[in-house]
Formats: sequence, C-alpha cells, structure tokens
Amino acid sequence: MISGIEPGKLAAASADLGTLLPHWSALPFGGLLLSLAFFPLFAPKFWQRYYHLVVMFWGLLLAAPLLWFFGKPALHEIYHLILLDYIPFMILIMSLYTVAGGIYIKGSFKGTPLSNIFLLVIGTMIASWIGTTGASMLLIRPLIRSNAARKTKAHIIIFFIFLVSNIGGALTPLGDPPLFLGFLHGCPFFWTFNLLPITLFVSVCTLTVFFLLDLFYYLREKHHLPQGEQNVHVTINLHGGHNFLYLAGIIGAVLFSGIADLAQISILHTTIKIQNVIRDVLLVGLTILSLKTTSRHIRSENHFHWGPMKEVAIVFAAIFITILPVLIMLRGGSSGQLAFVTNSASDPWHYFWITGILSSFLDNAPTYLVFLSTALGNFVNGLPERAAIIKLIADHPLILQAIAAGAVFMGANTYIGNAPNFMVRAIAEENGIRMPSFFGYMAYSIVILAPIFILATLIFFT
Repeated sequence: MISGIEPGKLAAASADLGTLLPHWSALPFGGLLLSLAFFPLFAPKFWQRYYHLVVMFWGLLLAAPLLWFFGKPALHEIYHLILLDYIPFMILIMSLYTVAGGIYIKGSFKGTPLSNIFLLVIGTMIASWIGTTGASMLLIRPLIRSNAARKTKAHIIIFFIFLVSNIGGALTPLGDPPLFLGFLHGCPFFWTFNLLPITLFVSVCTLTVFFLLDLFYYLREKHHLPQGEQNVHVTINLHGGHNFLYLAGIIGAVLFSGIADLAQISILHTTIKIQNVIRDVLLVGLTILSLKTTSRHIRSENHFHWGPMKEVAIVFAAIFITILPVLIMLRGGSSGQLAFVTNSASDPWHYFWITGILSSFLDNAPTYLVFLSTALGNFVNGLPERAAIIKLIADHPLILQAIAAGAVFMGANTYIGNAPNFMVRAIAEENGIRMPSFFGYMAYSIVILAPIFILATLIFFT
C-alpha cells in the first residue's frame, strides 16, 4: 500500500503502478464491455431502463479498491484522466452533436444508387471536419427520407455506418474520438493527414462495393417504385445554416489549442494548459449559441434530443474509469503487468490488426489509448508522454499510423465499435428500417470490410 505519498512524489508513484497493479484490476473493464455488447442484444428492455446502474456498478467495482489499496497515486491518475481526457472528450462530442443537430437538410433526393453514393461521398468527406458524430447526425435523416420508397434499404444504412460514422473520420482529430484523444495526449493536429492515402483506398473500395450492391437491389425493384422515384432530383433546402459558422468555430478552437503555447495551471496536481481551457470554454459557448439561435422547429424536424448524449456521457465515464488500470499497466512496457500484450505487437501490421479487432468490440477510443501506450512502452519507454509521441512519429511513423487506422476503420466492424454506430442504428429503426442483429451486422463487415482491410495491410503496412 502506497497511500499517503507527498504530492511532489505522485508522478513517480503513479509510474510504479504499472508494475504494482494486479492483472485482475482489468476485470471490471472486461465486465463493462461484455455488458455493453450483450445486454442490449439479449435484454434490451432491462438495458434501456437500467444501463446507468450497470455501468456505475463496474466503475465503482474498479474505483473503490483502486483507491483503497493505492491511495493518492491512484487518485491522481483518476484526476488526470477526468481533467485531461474525459471532460475535453465529452465537450467536443457535445458541441458537434448539438451544432449538427441544428442543421436541417430538406431535399428532393430520390433513393437511386447515384443519389445514395453522392450522399455517402459527401458524408465521408466532411466526417473528418465535423466529426463522425456530427456528419452522421447531419445526413442520416436525409438519406432515410430519400430512400423511403425503397423496400431493401438496410444495406444503405450499414454502408453509411461504415463510411460516414467511421472511415471518413480518419483525417483530423475532429473526425473520430480516438484521434481527438491522441491529439490531447500530444499528437500534432495535422499529423493525421498522413492517413490520407489509406483512407482514400479504403473509402473508394467500400464505395465501389456499395454502388454495385445498391445498383443490384435498385434494378431488382425499380419497376415496383413509383414513377417519380426513378429520377434523380437534387433540390436542397437548408435550414439552420448559421450553425455552419459554429462548426467553423469548433474547428478553429481545436486548431488554436494545438498551435498556441500559453501558460499552464495546476488543478488537483494535474497540469492543464491554458489554451486547452480556452478551447473548452469556446466549445461550450458555441454549443450554447447554437441552442439559443436555432429554432425549436428545426431541432424538432431533426428529432433532436439529449438521450444519446446522456447515454454516451454515462457509459464513457465508466469506460474511462475502468480502462485506467489497463492503461497504467501497458505504460509499464516490458516491466508492466501486461507485458505479454506489449511484447505481442512489434510490426505495423500487428498494431493495425490488434488495435482494429479490439476496437471492433471494446469501443475504439479507449482501445486507441491502450495501444498508443503499448507502442510508447515498446519503442520509447522512459520519456515523458508528449516527447515520446513525437519521437515515435519521427522514428516509427507507420506504427502510430497503423494504430490510428485500425482504431478508426475497424470501429465499423460492429455496432459497439464507435458511438455513432449506435445512434444511426437507433434512428434507422425509429424510421421503420429493419436493421440486422449484432451478429448479422458483423456478417456484412466480415464479408465486405475484412477483404478491404487485408488489401490495405498488404499495401500500406507490410
């Protein structure tokens, strides 16, 4: 037991936790993730009613003994996680969700393969700039409305999740939660542009498969569609367009926090940069402006409500807490309690597939942090985190590219791989689209995405 340590020695004591924590301290994280995977599938009514109690149980199951046995160093790690990771993460997600929810696109698109692929291309292109959550919430309802007359349309939603809710978010820290967490930990904002070649390859391959499949279904049922549904119309009416200015403000605020180098403050023995505080204040301000200046009618047309944000906030709080021992043990590298994980990954393709497969089931944001910590432990152990990340990028650029690509792309493999996947599925089912089950969706991802990822591995990571 190492409680009662002086504040000045907290950092050193926290570093030692990687070798002191037992393996079983990772069990609450596993229990939480199994709950997220199977309760919605086998007990959906129970989960809808009591999910907050389930995730709180796993969080407390970890936090209580961790604080009891390790005292101040453990408390310091929790403070660090909440102040530097969880709060900024939730503020960004909330701002993108709120601002995108204030933009209502009403058009006369008809559900032809050309119209559908046009919307998917637009969504994939903007996902890196307004976030996979923002792009998904902005375009999913126009896509559903345009295909209202189609009989076979679940595949359209599935490819929307593949591209707009996941793959398209790979190019900036705004795009997907894993990359934003990487940015918070020291990855340069524009570093993710290195993923452009592989993102283009995976996107074009996926879009090609979608167009061929959608064309097949469309031609099969074309003669049963109303005559007006067989033509392409592109009349668009945009309501709440001023929210695009707020989206630009969000981009500017995040860019500012990555470029500026201001003073630092200390809160609860955690060093916080002033520019990050300014960023978060600006994001909250833009969120409030969007709520105040957007009519209720627009948000009503978009079916905007706080339920999804509430669930994400509660679930991710538990995820961030329960994943803490895993992160600490992995930071210990070959000396840590999870050295067998650290030692199992050495080449870029190892990181791509290990990070990706786990991101499919564990949620890609915390999984990214786990393997970022693994890579730092393997290649640049002993340096401060931000300096270690810069050195990793300089000396082993493909390693971090593989981790980022695996986390972002393979979050598309299951409904639980990324937060927008849940939201899109729920909206589709609210609109009467019968979506495949958890494992039915996985059948699509295995047949369609796995071969594309294998090709991407051979081209970019071997």
